[in-house]
Amino acid sequence: MDFSAKRERLLATIAEKGSMLISFSGGVDSSLLAVLAKEVLKDKCRCILLDSPVVPRAAIAEAQEIAKEFGLPLDIIPLHIMNNVKFRENPAKRCYWCKKSSSAVLKWRADELGFPCIADGINVSDRGEHRPGLAASSEAGIVHPFIEAGLTKEDIRAIARDLGLKFWDKPSAACLSSRIPYGDEITPEKLHLIEDAEVFLHQKGFSQVRVRIHGTVARIELPKEDHTKLPAMQDAVVAAFKSMGLSYITLDLEGYRSGSMDEVL
Repeated sequence: MDFSAKRERLLATIAEKGSMLISFSGGVDSSLLAVLAKEVLKDKCRCILLDSPVVPRAAIAEAQEIAKEFGLPLDIIPLHIMNNVKFRENPAKRCYWCKKSSSAVLKWRADELGFPCIADGINVSDRGEHRPGLAASSEAGIVHPFIEAGLTKEDIRAIARDLGLKFWDKPSAACLSSRIPYGDEITPEKLHLIEDAEVFLHQKGFSQVRVRIHGTVARIELPKEDHTKLPAMQDAVVAAFKSMGLSYITLDLEGYRSGSMDEVL
């Protein structure tokens, strides 16, 4: 199926739903889905952003800005994920338990609004990764329009770029818990530490960054082309990270890659 056919198939997939409550994060995937759903479904479309300690504050602000710019109706609802013991224990199926909790909140809101369809931005590319959350959302009846239309992450960015949507090249994001090795308990303190460390690096000019925490060791992942920029500011990075309570600060020579914590599975 060529690019234009995929786009038309996506629009048809959205239209046939009749209404759509969208699990919204402000990322490229959910933002494109929301923009197109609003165009096709008009007032039968609504976005829900679930706010919890695993979501960076900057991501919340960016999602609000995108919703405001494109006139997307957005509700921000708290998700008390830290009350879920199975999530806090951080097993390899951590995302499954998170999605079980978030799906329940989405279903509650959809019932309130009278929207029979809940959708997310999962796409074909996600199926090639360790995504136990996909099973949980599917079990809850959440639909995946991009998968139904056969769209990959590359297709989604291309459509967004073709439509002139400024978020088309927004860096990929993931919840803060993905920076903690499986089996290490997830705590609010660790999540705050990770967020502070990544905010510091963002302020230093790095747009795509992960700070993985292994005990008191920070493993910084940057795109390889950014590795040459770090030495000039390494003293400042070391000082800042140590002031946050970290003992050792390292640069991962393999560079940034999505889901690097899954490599041990």
